[in-house]
Amino acid sequence: MEQLIRFFRRMLALTDTRYLRFLYEQINWSSRMIGIVGPRGVGKTTMLLQHIKLHLPVDETLFVNADDIYFTEHHLLDMAEEFYQNGGKHLFIDEIHKYPEWSRELKLIYDYFPDLQIIFTGSSILDIYKGTADLSRRAVMHFLPGLSFREYLILAKGIRLPVYSLSDILARKVEFPAGERPIALFKEYLANGYYPFFSDPDYALRLRSIINMTVENDIPMYASMNIATTKKIRQLLYIISQSVPFKPNFTKLGQLIDIHRNQVNDLMFYLERAGIIAQLRNKTSGIRLLGKVEKTYLDNTNLVYALAENKPEAGNVRETFFLSQMRVHNQVFASDKSDFEIGDYTFEVGGKSKGQKQIEGIDNAFVVKDDIEFGYKNIIPLWHFGLNY
Repeated sequence: MEQLIRFFRRMLALTDTRYLRFLYEQINWSSRMIGIVGPRGVGKTTMLLQHIKLHLPVDETLFVNADDIYFTEHHLLDMAEEFYQNGGKHLFIDEIHKYPEWSRELKLIYDYFPDLQIIFTGSSILDIYKGTADLSRRAVMHFLPGLSFREYLILAKGIRLPVYSLSDILARKVEFPAGERPIALFKEYLANGYYPFFSDPDYALRLRSIINMTVENDIPMYASMNIATTKKIRQLLYIISQSVPFKPNFTKLGQLIDIHRNQVNDLMFYLERAGIIAQLRNKTSGIRLLGKVEKTYLDNTNLVYALAENKPEAGNVRETFFLSQMRVHNQVFASDKSDFEIGDYTFEVGGKSKGQKQIEGIDNAFVVKDDIEFGYKNIIPLWHFGLNY
């Protein structure tokens, strides 16, 4: 236990609290059990440490990583009991998915120590309601995506803009500081701005490491896969990265990597939950819960740049950006006549020469153009949609 405390204090001392992610203010930090999920590298650990540093008494708080070697010989429940007996009130557990039978022990901790707060993080691939221990009635769950363009501007450039709602963006209410050139900054973000470690000189290597860890460790651990299946995931990801955006043909994909089409569907689901790909579905009605997948994208534009062997295709980058930013606060669906639908709005995404042909005769339709600073009528600059969170 003493070693866990030393590691925690060391990490806390190095935590920067100058900027808090958008999600921080949306969390009710007084809840008894809080879970924060999201892809690797988006800042979940930092958010926990920031909250501790800003608001909690250190002597009553403990932050641990579930992957710590300590847990090869100790149970999470036993650690929680010792912490509680010594006056502990706030237990933070990072990377909870690395601990076997985590949900069962979290349930026991919650039930046995009713005045102990538990806050944990996990990879977004984890289904918090899976397993014999039902946490759905206990844990309040939150999802943390990568940085928006707005957040990148704050962290990288010190440019602070308000959050603009979708209606604000469509009404062309976005204002940018005089003298600043948003398009150049936007291009930086598309290549190297989605993850908070963007200033790392080895950004591309770290990003590839996240991809490898997700594909080789997180997904196989979650789905109890063998080495051969892990290799199939890597092959599938390579095909996707060279083809996006594309309409998936599960039968053809299965033939390419020598697995059944149903297994392809499973692997695509795992990649999506892990934050590596995004699947755009059509609208549904009736008893169907998920629409048919119309297009598959990589999860964000930084992954497009990292996995593209040559220069990324511009149309792919534009559509990927629009989807990755707008899905955080909106339900985004495929459109029969254009690229995307959000509520009653239709969007056609393209370059600055994009015309109105695809949306002629459609109400509430907008052309989203790249490489323009200002919008007019139903034309909206693409970078404006990065200010939605």
